Amino acid sequence: QGRIMNIADGMHVWPKVVHSHVMAELPFMATENILMACVKAGGDRQELHEKIRVHSMAAGARVKGEGVPNDLIDRIRADPAFSAVHESLETIMDPSNFVGRAPQQVEDFMRDEIDPILIKYDSLLSEKSLDNVNV
Repeated sequence: QGRIMNIADGMHVWPKVVHSHVMAELPFMATENILMACVKAGGDRQELHEKIRVHSMAAGARVKGEGVPNDLIDRIRADPAFSAVHESLETIMDPSNFVGRAPQQVEDFMRDEIDPILIKYDSLLSEKSLDNVNV
């Protein structure tokens, strides 16, 4: 019919669900930062790497095999080999440390690619959609 359907009309993103998924994987993502902080504080890289590998494998096995929450950070907190970072784990685990340039890339993409399309088809975007998409 020559009309553009807004595929995102009615879409709902559940921030707490997204946060839950991010936090479940974040401990694995943070292991390199934890390792580097410990090495910087004087720890032995090979020894710490092996300990992180063992803790990660055990935590991953529990998550996948038993369906329990990820306890990798609890394991690291309980291991004296990582005492150099025990007090800074919350800072190391801040999700914003792991997004890189994504926020700027999204802004650039929206400005350079999406905004011109929205302007071009503004009159068509006011049409009401009958479908809802829930994510």
